[in-house]
Amino acid sequence: MLGRGAGSAEPSYAALLQVPGFARVALGTLLARLGGQMWEIVLVLFVLQRYRSPSLAGVTVLLAILPGLALSPVVGSLLDRQGRVRLMVVDYALTALLMTTIVLLSLNHRLPPALLLALVALLAISNIMSITGARSLFPLMLPRTLWDRANGLDTSSYSLMAIVGPAIAGLLVARFGPEAGLLAIASVAGLAAFSLLGVAEPVARIAAATSLLGDAWAALRYVVQHRTLRGLAITLFVANLGFGVLPVGVPVMVLRQLHGNAATVGQVFAVFGLAGLVSGLLVGRLNTDGRERLLIASSIAIQVLAIALLAFANTLPVVFAIALVAGAAGSVYNIGIFALRQRRTDPAWFGRAFAVSLSMNFAGQPIGSALSGPLLEHSIAVALLLAAAIGALAAVMALVLIPERHPPQGT
Repeated sequence: MLGRGAGSAEPSYAALLQVPGFARVALGTLLARLGGQMWEIVLVLFVLQRYRSPSLAGVTVLLAILPGLALSPVVGSLLDRQGRVRLMVVDYALTALLMTTIVLLSLNHRLPPALLLALVALLAISNIMSITGARSLFPLMLPRTLWDRANGLDTSSYSLMAIVGPAIAGLLVARFGPEAGLLAIASVAGLAAFSLLGVAEPVARIAAATSLLGDAWAALRYVVQHRTLRGLAITLFVANLGFGVLPVGVPVMVLRQLHGNAATVGQVFAVFGLAGLVSGLLVGRLNTDGRERLLIASSIAIQVLAIALLAFANTLPVVFAIALVAGAAGSVYNIGIFALRQRRTDPAWFGRAFAVSLSMNFAGQPIGSALSGPLLEHSIAVALLLAAAIGALAAVMALVLIPERHPPQGT
């Protein structure tokens, strides 16, 4: 059994804090997610305010995510070889440096779109180390009896930062400009790096039996040949292809159609997070074993309905109400994914397989954001309805492609 300490603890949220090092890792992850949630909002607002182009905003979101996902097999191998904690510290420090660089270039009017996109792509490659590192670190630190509690806490902390992050980002951009938001993100990333200094790795690093690229290729094969991980990858790629309209579509709708401001955009995304926080804590108290597939399919279906209704929203209160429903469903969706991936993956492959699986699952979102940018220029409603149709297909695929029971390992 992998994990350190608290092996006989009752399955409660308090028991998580008894595991050596877990509290500091959770704090670092919490701070990083605060910065990540701010980044998602500030980046789009930065492009819309400084370059006034939804199409460029869509491409920027694409490059803020996709390069990291493309290199995730290599990153996963690095995590297993070099250790998760140390690479998470490297990422947080590099994020602080690159955010500061973007601010200095922007204030001096030396940030053309091409340079912005290059810096954003570099951030994406760095960020995948900490995103995947945290996802694979929790189950390695904890006994299996605490996994559901950790998933609930993990999802709820993400949702909490989805409340605080967008609200802070929107207020900072509205009052002081997007550069102030970027500096705040740099500060949070620096604090996250500091919180992890001195935290011990929960397991020994693996020996390098093959080259780094060989390890990466083996991880890719493992995921593709694993029926559950493969089914998750296809289903969630399609789902996120549709849901990718939201990071750009919501700001464009609020700013252009409903005449709100940057603070309003942050408030809408904060409602997504508030609903996710509550539902995550509630579902995290349940035993999800054997129910993961149904949780994923049903929550995708609810989000599809929410996006379809958003296409016809003509007032801010309606947008807030829809965000409440979609946010609650999104948290359930994530818990189902985390639980299924953990239970059906060989622990020896956690770093590599999680990196590849996470990237395949999420790759649809930046592509959806990039494709939705030009469409949003012409019709917000059409873009949202198309996204809902794609999501509906994904809900069906979840029931068809994800095995109902745990297949033999590696199949």
